[in-house]
Amino acid sequence: MAHRLLIPAVVRYRLAPWWLRVLLIWVVSRGITTGLLLLFAGWQEQNPWTGRHPGYLAFSQLWDSTWYHIVAASGYPAALPLTSDGHVGENAWAFLPGYPMLVRFLMVVTGLPWVPVSLFVSVVFSLASALLFYRLMRLSLPPGTSLFAVVLFCVAPLSPIMQVSYAESMFVFFLTLALYLLLRRRYALLFPVVVVLALTRPSGLAFALALGLHVVHRWWTRAHDPFPLADRLLSVALTVFSLAMGFAWPVIAWAVTGSPSAYTDTELAWRSTYIGYRGLLPFASWVQGARFWGGQWGIGGLGLVLLGVVVAGFFAWLFTRRVRRLGTDLRLWSASYAVYLLAVFFPQSSTFRLLVPFFPLLGAVAQPTSRIYRGSVVLLFIAGQFGWLYICWWVNGYDWTPP
Repeated sequence: MAHRLLIPAVVRYRLAPWWLRVLLIWVVSRGITTGLLLLFAGWQEQNPWTGRHPGYLAFSQLWDSTWYHIVAASGYPAALPLTSDGHVGENAWAFLPGYPMLVRFLMVVTGLPWVPVSLFVSVVFSLASALLFYRLMRLSLPPGTSLFAVVLFCVAPLSPIMQVSYAESMFVFFLTLALYLLLRRRYALLFPVVVVLALTRPSGLAFALALGLHVVHRWWTRAHDPFPLADRLLSVALTVFSLAMGFAWPVIAWAVTGSPSAYTDTELAWRSTYIGYRGLLPFASWVQGARFWGGQWGIGGLGLVLLGVVVAGFFAWLFTRRVRRLGTDLRLWSASYAVYLLAVFFPQSSTFRLLVPFFPLLGAVAQPTSRIYRGSVVLLFIAGQFGWLYICWWVNGYDWTPP
Protein backbone atom coordinates (compact mmCIF):
# COMPACT_ATOMS: atom_id res chain seq x y z
CA MET A 1 0.00 0.00 0.00
CA ALA A 2 2.79 2.42 0.95
CA HIS A 3 4.60 1.56 -2.29
CA ARG A 4 1.47 2.39 -4.33
CA LEU A 5 1.15 5.74 -2.59
CA LEU A 6 4.84 6.49 -3.10
CA ILE A 7 4.74 6.13 -6.90
CA PRO A 8 2.18 8.93 -7.50
CA ALA A 9 4.15 11.16 -5.11
CA VAL A 10 7.34 10.57 -7.11
CA VAL A 11 5.50 11.27 -10.37
CA ARG A 12 4.01 14.48 -8.99
CA TYR A 13 7.48 15.56 -7.79
CA ARG A 14 9.02 14.97 -11.23
CA LEU A 15 6.20 16.88 -12.93
CA ALA A 16 6.43 19.80 -10.51
CA PRO A 17 8.06 23.05 -11.68
CA TRP A 18 11.73 23.49 -10.79
CA TRP A 19 11.07 26.08 -8.08
CA LEU A 20 8.65 23.79 -6.25
CA ARG A 21 11.16 20.95 -6.30
CA VAL A 22 13.85 23.26 -4.94
CA LEU A 23 11.42 24.45 -2.27
CA LEU A 24 10.70 20.85 -1.22
CA ILE A 25 14.43 20.06 -1.06
CA TRP A 26 15.01 23.17 1.03
CA VAL A 27 12.14 22.36 3.45
CA VAL A 28 13.36 18.80 4.03
CA SER A 29 16.95 19.94 4.49
CA ARG A 30 15.92 22.65 6.96
CA GLY A 31 14.03 20.03 8.92
CA ILE A 32 17.18 17.89 9.17
CA THR A 33 19.39 20.81 10.15
CA THR A 34 16.86 22.15 12.65
CA GLY A 35 16.72 18.72 14.23
CA LEU A 36 20.51 18.68 14.62
CA LEU A 37 20.51 22.18 16.11
CA LEU A 38 17.82 21.18 18.61
CA LEU A 39 19.79 18.05 19.46
CA PHE A 40 22.84 20.08 20.38
CA ALA A 41 20.70 22.69 22.16
CA GLY A 42 19.37 19.86 24.32
CA TRP A 43 22.95 18.92 25.24
CA GLN A 44 24.06 22.50 25.78
CA GLU A 45 25.10 23.47 29.31
CA GLN A 46 25.15 27.02 30.65
CA ASN A 47 27.59 29.26 28.80
CA PRO A 48 28.30 32.98 28.25
CA TRP A 49 25.39 33.25 25.77
CA THR A 50 22.65 30.95 27.03
CA GLY A 51 21.38 29.04 30.02
CA ARG A 52 21.25 25.28 30.25
CA HIS A 53 19.33 23.52 27.43
CA PRO A 54 18.32 26.67 25.52
CA GLY A 55 15.55 26.78 22.95
CA TYR A 56 16.24 27.16 19.25
CA LEU A 57 16.00 30.96 19.28
CA ALA A 58 18.58 31.37 22.03
CA PHE A 59 20.84 28.67 20.58
CA SER A 60 20.95 30.56 17.28
CA GLN A 61 22.59 33.55 18.96
CA LEU A 62 26.01 32.13 19.87
CA TRP A 63 29.42 33.54 18.99
CA ASP A 64 29.51 36.31 16.35
CA SER A 65 25.74 36.70 16.42
CA THR A 66 26.35 38.91 19.44
CA TRP A 67 28.62 41.20 17.44
CA TYR A 68 26.04 41.55 14.68
CA HIS A 69 23.46 42.39 17.35
CA ILE A 70 25.78 45.05 18.78
CA VAL A 71 26.16 46.61 15.33
CA ALA A 72 22.39 46.61 14.79
CA ALA A 73 21.75 48.12 18.22
CA SER A 74 24.52 50.70 18.56
CA GLY A 75 26.62 50.85 15.41
CA TYR A 76 30.41 51.09 15.44
CA PRO A 77 32.79 52.63 18.00
CA ALA A 78 34.36 55.98 17.14
CA ALA A 79 37.32 55.11 19.36
CA LEU A 80 39.04 51.75 19.02
CA PRO A 81 39.22 49.75 22.26
CA LEU A 82 42.75 48.99 23.44
CA THR A 83 44.12 46.05 25.38
CA SER A 84 46.22 46.50 28.52
CA ASP A 85 49.38 46.40 26.40
CA GLY A 86 48.12 49.03 23.95
CA HIS A 87 46.99 46.88 21.04
CA VAL A 88 43.61 47.21 19.32
CA GLY A 89 41.17 44.77 20.90
CA GLU A 90 38.26 42.85 19.42
CA ASN A 91 35.47 45.22 18.35
CA ALA A 92 32.54 45.66 15.98
CA TRP A 93 34.58 47.01 13.04
CA ALA A 94 35.37 43.41 12.07
CA PHE A 95 31.70 42.88 11.15
CA LEU A 96 30.43 44.51 7.99
CA PRO A 97 27.12 46.41 8.08
CA GLY A 98 25.04 44.78 5.32
CA TYR A 99 23.31 42.11 7.40
CA PRO A 100 22.92 43.91 10.77
CA MET A 101 21.72 47.12 9.14
CA LEU A 102 19.08 45.27 7.12
CA VAL A 103 17.93 43.55 10.30
CA ARG A 104 17.92 46.91 12.09
CA PHE A 105 15.73 48.40 9.36
CA LEU A 106 13.22 45.57 9.64
CA MET A 107 13.26 45.85 13.43
CA VAL A 108 12.28 49.51 13.15
CA VAL A 109 9.59 48.75 10.56
CA THR A 110 8.04 45.81 12.42
CA GLY A 111 8.74 46.77 16.03
CA LEU A 112 10.08 43.25 16.63
CA PRO A 113 13.30 42.48 18.53
CA TRP A 114 16.64 41.31 17.13
CA VAL A 115 16.32 37.55 17.56
CA PRO A 116 13.21 36.76 15.46
CA VAL A 117 14.01 39.37 12.81
CA SER A 118 17.64 38.29 12.38
CA LEU A 119 16.59 34.66 12.06
CA PHE A 120 13.84 35.58 9.59
CA VAL A 121 16.37 37.40 7.40
CA SER A 122 18.80 34.46 7.50
CA VAL A 123 16.15 31.86 6.68
CA VAL A 124 14.59 33.89 3.84
CA PHE A 125 17.99 34.43 2.24
CA SER A 126 18.70 30.73 2.68
CA LEU A 127 15.64 29.83 0.61
CA ALA A 128 16.34 32.55 -1.95
CA SER A 129 19.92 31.29 -2.28
CA ALA A 130 18.77 27.72 -2.95
CA LEU A 131 16.39 28.90 -5.67
CA LEU A 132 18.98 31.11 -7.32
CA PHE A 133 21.70 28.47 -6.98
CA TYR A 134 19.59 26.15 -9.12
CA ARG A 135 19.40 28.82 -11.83
CA LEU A 136 23.17 29.32 -11.61
CA MET A 137 23.82 25.59 -11.99
CA ARG A 138 21.42 25.37 -14.96
CA LEU A 139 23.72 27.65 -16.94
CA SER A 140 26.16 24.74 -17.25
CA LEU A 141 24.48 21.55 -15.98
CA PRO A 142 21.35 19.54 -16.90
CA PRO A 143 18.23 19.78 -14.69
CA GLY A 144 18.75 16.58 -12.70
CA THR A 145 22.35 17.37 -11.87
CA SER A 146 21.42 20.94 -10.97
CA LEU A 147 18.75 19.70 -8.57
CA PHE A 148 21.21 17.34 -6.89
CA ALA A 149 23.66 20.24 -6.59
CA VAL A 150 20.88 22.07 -4.73
CA VAL A 151 20.48 19.05 -2.45
CA LEU A 152 24.20 19.20 -1.62
CA PHE A 153 23.98 22.97 -1.15
CA CYS A 154 21.10 22.56 1.32
CA VAL A 155 22.64 19.73 3.38
CA ALA A 156 26.27 20.89 3.20
CA PRO A 157 28.28 20.61 6.43
CA LEU A 158 28.08 24.38 6.99
CA SER A 159 24.39 24.72 6.12
CA PRO A 160 23.41 25.29 9.80
CA ILE A 161 25.08 28.71 9.47
CA MET A 162 22.28 29.61 7.04
CA GLN A 163 19.65 29.55 9.78
CA VAL A 164 21.34 31.30 12.69
CA SER A 165 21.96 35.01 13.19
CA TYR A 166 24.99 35.24 10.92
CA ALA A 167 25.51 37.15 7.65
CA GLU A 168 26.36 34.05 5.59
CA SER A 169 22.96 33.37 4.00
CA MET A 170 22.60 36.99 2.87
CA PHE A 171 26.15 36.95 1.52
CA VAL A 172 25.63 33.65 -0.30
CA PHE A 173 22.50 35.00 -1.98
CA PHE A 174 24.23 38.11 -3.29
CA LEU A 175 27.32 36.13 -4.31
CA THR A 176 25.10 33.70 -6.24
CA LEU A 177 23.33 36.65 -7.87
CA ALA A 178 26.67 38.26 -8.74
CA LEU A 179 28.00 35.06 -10.32
CA TYR A 180 24.75 34.53 -12.21
CA LEU A 181 24.90 38.04 -13.65
CA LEU A 182 28.58 37.61 -14.46
CA LEU A 183 27.93 34.41 -16.38
CA ARG A 184 25.09 36.16 -18.21
CA ARG A 185 27.44 39.13 -18.81
CA ARG A 186 24.99 41.61 -17.34
CA TYR A 187 27.74 43.95 -16.19
CA ALA A 188 25.61 47.05 -15.61
CA LEU A 189 23.34 45.18 -13.19
CA LEU A 190 26.36 43.98 -11.22
CA PHE A 191 27.35 47.40 -9.85
CA PRO A 192 24.72 47.59 -7.05
CA VAL A 193 25.15 43.87 -6.31
CA VAL A 194 28.89 44.38 -5.78
CA VAL A 195 28.13 47.17 -3.30
CA VAL A 196 25.91 44.95 -1.14
CA LEU A 197 28.25 41.98 -1.52
CA ALA A 198 31.33 43.90 -0.42
CA LEU A 199 29.51 45.41 2.59
CA THR A 200 28.07 42.09 3.78
CA ARG A 201 31.21 39.94 3.94
CA PRO A 202 34.79 40.79 2.89
CA SER A 203 34.70 39.90 -0.80
CA GLY A 204 35.28 42.97 -2.98
CA LEU A 205 38.96 42.23 -3.60
CA ALA A 206 38.35 38.57 -4.44
CA PHE A 207 35.52 39.48 -6.81
CA ALA A 208 37.66 42.19 -8.40
CA LEU A 209 40.36 39.60 -9.10
CA ALA A 210 37.76 37.25 -10.62
CA LEU A 211 36.43 40.12 -12.77
CA GLY A 212 39.92 41.05 -13.91
CA LEU A 213 40.62 37.46 -14.94
CA HIS A 214 37.22 37.38 -16.66
CA VAL A 215 38.17 40.45 -18.72
CA VAL A 216 41.53 38.91 -19.66
CA HIS A 217 39.85 35.66 -20.68
CA ARG A 218 37.24 37.43 -22.80
CA TRP A 219 39.98 39.45 -24.51
CA TRP A 220 42.05 36.32 -25.11
CA THR A 221 39.11 34.42 -26.63
CA ARG A 222 37.58 37.35 -28.51
CA ALA A 223 38.30 35.73 -31.91
CA HIS A 224 35.59 33.10 -31.39
CA ASP A 225 33.65 34.81 -28.57
CA PRO A 226 33.11 38.48 -29.53
CA PHE A 227 34.00 41.07 -26.89
CA PRO A 228 32.18 44.25 -27.96
CA LEU A 229 33.50 47.67 -26.97
CA ALA A 230 30.54 48.31 -24.64
CA ASP A 231 31.27 45.08 -22.78
CA ARG A 232 34.96 45.96 -22.55
CA LEU A 233 34.28 49.36 -21.04
CA LEU A 234 31.64 48.09 -18.62
CA SER A 235 33.62 45.05 -17.47
CA VAL A 236 36.80 47.06 -16.87
CA ALA A 237 34.84 49.75 -15.01
CA LEU A 238 33.16 47.05 -12.95
CA THR A 239 36.53 45.51 -12.06
CA VAL A 240 37.87 48.87 -10.88
CA PHE A 241 34.64 49.51 -8.97
CA SER A 242 34.83 46.13 -7.21
CA LEU A 243 38.45 46.83 -6.31
CA ALA A 244 37.39 50.16 -4.80
CA MET A 245 34.58 48.45 -2.87
CA GLY A 246 37.14 45.98 -1.54
CA PHE A 247 38.86 48.88 0.20
CA ALA A 248 35.68 50.81 1.06
CA TRP A 249 35.13 49.38 4.54
CA PRO A 250 38.75 49.88 5.73
CA VAL A 251 38.52 53.47 4.45
CA ILE A 252 35.22 54.02 6.31
CA ALA A 253 36.74 52.62 9.50
CA TRP A 254 39.70 54.98 9.03
CA ALA A 255 37.41 57.98 8.49
CA VAL A 256 35.36 57.26 11.62
CA THR A 257 38.14 56.24 14.03
CA GLY A 258 41.01 58.32 12.67
CA SER A 259 43.23 55.24 12.44
CA PRO A 260 44.36 54.22 8.91
CA SER A 261 44.73 50.61 10.08
CA ALA A 262 41.53 50.44 12.16
CA TYR A 263 39.98 47.57 10.21
CA THR A 264 43.09 45.43 9.77
CA ASP A 265 44.15 45.97 13.39
CA THR A 266 40.69 44.86 14.49
CA GLU A 267 40.84 41.73 12.34
CA LEU A 268 44.34 40.92 13.59
CA ALA A 269 43.08 41.03 17.19
CA TRP A 270 41.29 37.72 16.65
CA ARG A 271 44.49 35.88 15.69
CA SER A 272 46.54 37.32 18.57
CA THR A 273 45.38 34.41 20.76
CA TYR A 274 47.40 32.11 18.53
CA ILE A 275 50.49 33.99 17.37
CA GLY A 276 50.39 37.31 19.23
CA TYR A 277 50.07 40.71 17.59
CA ARG A 278 51.77 40.82 14.20
CA GLY A 279 51.27 43.02 11.20
CA LEU A 280 49.40 41.77 8.15
CA LEU A 281 51.92 40.47 5.62
CA PRO A 282 50.14 39.13 2.53
CA PHE A 283 50.43 35.36 2.07
CA ALA A 284 52.34 34.94 5.34
CA SER A 285 49.34 34.02 7.50
CA TRP A 286 48.93 30.46 6.25
CA VAL A 287 52.63 29.78 6.70
CA GLN A 288 52.37 31.15 10.24
CA GLY A 289 49.27 29.02 10.77
CA ALA A 290 50.95 25.86 9.44
CA ARG A 291 53.84 26.38 11.83
CA PHE A 292 51.54 27.14 14.77
CA TRP A 293 49.22 24.19 14.22
CA GLY A 294 52.12 21.93 13.32
CA GLY A 295 53.54 22.69 16.76
CA GLN A 296 50.15 22.26 18.46
CA TRP A 297 49.53 18.90 16.79
CA GLY A 298 53.07 17.65 17.25
CA ILE A 299 53.83 17.30 13.53
CA GLY A 300 56.32 20.16 13.25
CA GLY A 301 57.37 21.04 9.69
CA LEU A 302 54.91 18.53 8.28
CA GLY A 303 52.28 21.26 8.66
CA LEU A 304 53.93 23.25 5.86
CA VAL A 305 54.06 20.14 3.68
CA LEU A 306 50.35 19.48 4.26
CA LEU A 307 49.57 23.10 3.42
CA GLY A 308 51.45 22.81 0.14
CA VAL A 309 49.70 19.56 -0.75
CA VAL A 310 46.22 20.97 0.00
CA VAL A 311 46.82 24.18 -1.97
CA ALA A 312 48.34 22.36 -4.95
CA GLY A 313 45.59 19.75 -4.85
CA PHE A 314 42.85 22.38 -4.83
CA PHE A 315 44.20 24.29 -7.83
CA ALA A 316 44.81 21.02 -9.70
CA TRP A 317 41.17 20.04 -9.03
CA LEU A 318 40.02 23.21 -10.80
CA PHE A 319 41.41 21.72 -14.03
CA THR A 320 39.57 18.42 -13.78
CA ARG A 321 36.84 17.55 -16.27
CA ARG A 322 33.92 17.90 -13.86
CA VAL A 323 35.01 21.31 -12.60
CA ARG A 324 35.74 22.53 -16.12
CA ARG A 325 32.18 21.59 -17.04
CA LEU A 326 30.99 24.39 -14.71
CA GLY A 327 32.50 26.96 -17.03
CA THR A 328 35.44 29.34 -16.87
CA ASP A 329 33.91 32.04 -14.69
CA LEU A 330 32.99 29.82 -11.74
CA ARG A 331 36.50 28.39 -11.82
CA LEU A 332 37.97 31.90 -11.93
CA TRP A 333 35.87 32.89 -8.92
CA SER A 334 36.98 29.82 -6.97
CA ALA A 335 40.64 30.44 -7.80
CA SER A 336 40.35 34.15 -6.96
CA TYR A 337 38.69 33.52 -3.64
CA ALA A 338 41.33 30.91 -2.79
CA VAL A 339 44.08 33.44 -3.55
CA TYR A 340 42.29 36.01 -1.38
CA LEU A 341 42.07 33.60 1.58
CA LEU A 342 45.73 32.66 1.20
CA ALA A 343 46.66 36.35 1.14
CA VAL A 344 44.84 37.59 4.23
CA PHE A 345 43.40 34.84 6.43
CA PHE A 346 44.97 33.00 9.36
CA PRO A 347 43.70 29.39 9.52
CA GLN A 348 41.68 28.64 12.65
CA SER A 349 38.15 27.58 13.57
CA SER A 350 36.51 30.08 11.22
CA THR A 351 38.27 28.44 8.28
CA PHE A 352 35.31 26.09 7.81
CA ARG A 353 32.89 29.02 7.54
CA LEU A 354 35.17 30.91 5.18
CA LEU A 355 35.09 27.97 2.78
CA VAL A 356 31.36 28.56 2.17
CA PRO A 357 31.94 30.83 -0.90
CA PHE A 358 33.36 27.82 -2.75
CA PHE A 359 29.78 26.46 -2.94
CA PRO A 360 29.59 26.71 -6.79
CA LEU A 361 32.03 23.79 -6.88
CA LEU A 362 29.23 21.60 -5.51
CA GLY A 363 28.18 21.43 -9.15
CA ALA A 364 31.23 19.27 -9.80
CA VAL A 365 30.53 17.03 -6.81
CA ALA A 366 26.93 16.57 -8.02
CA GLN A 367 27.73 15.21 -11.49
CA PRO A 368 28.10 11.44 -10.88
CA THR A 369 24.70 9.81 -11.25
CA SER A 370 25.16 6.64 -9.20
CA ARG A 371 22.45 6.38 -6.53
CA ILE A 372 24.94 4.81 -4.13
CA TYR A 373 27.35 7.69 -4.70
CA ARG A 374 24.71 10.36 -4.30
CA GLY A 375 23.18 8.80 -1.20
CA SER A 376 26.62 8.40 0.35
CA VAL A 377 27.55 12.03 -0.30
CA VAL A 378 24.29 13.27 1.24
CA LEU A 379 24.85 11.14 4.37
CA LEU A 380 28.46 12.29 4.55
CA PHE A 381 27.37 15.94 4.32
CA ILE A 382 24.76 15.50 7.07
CA ALA A 383 27.43 13.84 9.22
CA GLY A 384 29.57 16.89 8.45
CA GLN A 385 26.83 19.12 9.88
CA PHE A 386 26.96 17.11 13.10
CA GLY A 387 30.74 17.42 13.14
CA TRP A 388 30.73 21.16 12.55
CA LEU A 389 28.09 21.77 15.22
CA TYR A 390 30.11 19.67 17.66
CA ILE A 391 33.46 21.29 16.90
CA CYS A 392 32.51 24.90 16.23
CA TRP A 393 28.98 25.88 17.34
CA TRP A 394 28.15 23.91 20.49
CA VAL A 395 29.87 25.36 23.57
CA ASN A 396 31.25 22.27 25.27
CA GLY A 397 33.73 23.80 27.71
CA TYR A 398 36.64 24.07 25.29
CA ASP A 399 36.97 27.44 23.57
CA TRP A 400 37.84 26.50 20.00
CA THR A 401 37.06 30.17 19.26
CA PRO A 402 34.17 31.43 17.13
CA PRO A 403 32.96 29.45 14.10
